Amino acid sequence: QRADAVGLVTADDRGMNETRSHAIHYTIAPGVRTRCASAVRTMKRMLDERARTLLKALVERYIDDGQPVGSRTLSRASGLELSPATIRNVMADLEELGLIASPHTSAGRVPTARGYRLFVDTMLTAQPAHPIEVPPEMAVAREQLHPDQPQRVITQAAGLLSSLSNFVGVVTAPRKAGVFHHIEFLRLGERRVLVILVAPDGDVQNRVIFTARDFGQAELTEAANHLNQHYAGLSIDEVRERLRHEIEALRGEIAALMQAAVQAGSEALAESVDQVVLSGERKLLDVPAFGNDMGSLRRLFDVFEQKTELMRLLEVSSRAEGVRIYIGGESQVVPFAELSVVTAPYEVDGHVVGTLGVIGPTRMAYGRMIQIVDITARLVGNALSQR
Repeated sequence: QRADAVGLVTADDRGMNETRSHAIHYTIAPGVRTRCASAVRTMKRMLDERARTLLKALVERYIDDGQPVGSRTLSRASGLELSPATIRNVMADLEELGLIASPHTSAGRVPTARGYRLFVDTMLTAQPAHPIEVPPEMAVAREQLHPDQPQRVITQAAGLLSSLSNFVGVVTAPRKAGVFHHIEFLRLGERRVLVILVAPDGDVQNRVIFTARDFGQAELTEAANHLNQHYAGLSIDEVRERLRHEIEALRGEIAALMQAAVQAGSEALAESVDQVVLSGERKLLDVPAFGNDMGSLRRLFDVFEQKTELMRLLEVSSRAEGVRIYIGGESQVVPFAELSVVTAPYEVDGHVVGTLGVIGPTRMAYGRMIQIVDITARLVGNALSQR
């Protein structure tokens, strides 16, 4: 083994841990938590302080200018007094570990998705931004997010994320509480019933359901009166739970009708707003890794158009504390090695109601993206809480 090769020793993590304790809280992707966390721990044990310093300098340099990093450039960027030969040997070991790679057109090296993950999890120092410490370029954000209409806030937030990051901004609309104020049943024909659901804010949703047997209008009115008298003001989930326990006290057919109506109401509320808002999708055309790969772009735009998979990713992210980072296809929703996703949940009156984030290339300024996403989540929550 070369004397100047990467040492298989446990590096002193004390400095890193102290730095991370003051950083914005962010977490690893849930689907790869165990696998990636184990891999990161293994990599940290295999890299000595010198190797980690060189890797950190290489990632930061590549993020900054987008050019493969050679040994001489890395020597200057790292501040280490090492010979070019020593640095080349360390880089060769980093490449063997899968942390960096050598493009065919250059003698320099670039980070891999694994290298970015190790950098983000152990070397990144993203300082928290308190509401009163909003950076100058985001100062206008407060003025742009008008709390008069929730959907307008969501659309503005997606545009804000895109303009600040220069990538794709994505925001989920606030989840409705699913509370109904009034319900009516209208017989449309044999075994066909129109469910009219009125929410506390006056929003009206209609849904047609098919019943196991034909109901007369008098029976439908009786069922609606029962629901309005005993369940108005409760959430859809609470109504569903109470019906499940009280089903023996109700006639079987009426109970089935009520349960079908509750299910229809739940689906109607879920579909009453555009659940995912995207902005800046075309900005990915300017990303070198995608500009010439039409196949990847088509697949990615299919994900954007369908939105269902994005909703699943953002729903999982909403259950995390703070910012969550997916790198190089870890999310399985945006399964491209060249893309990363940075997300954070936002709260209204202390309750998580949605998620927002940025989708961009793995070569992104992660510290800045974390700050943009974190601050925007706070601004959106504040704007919606003021209504």
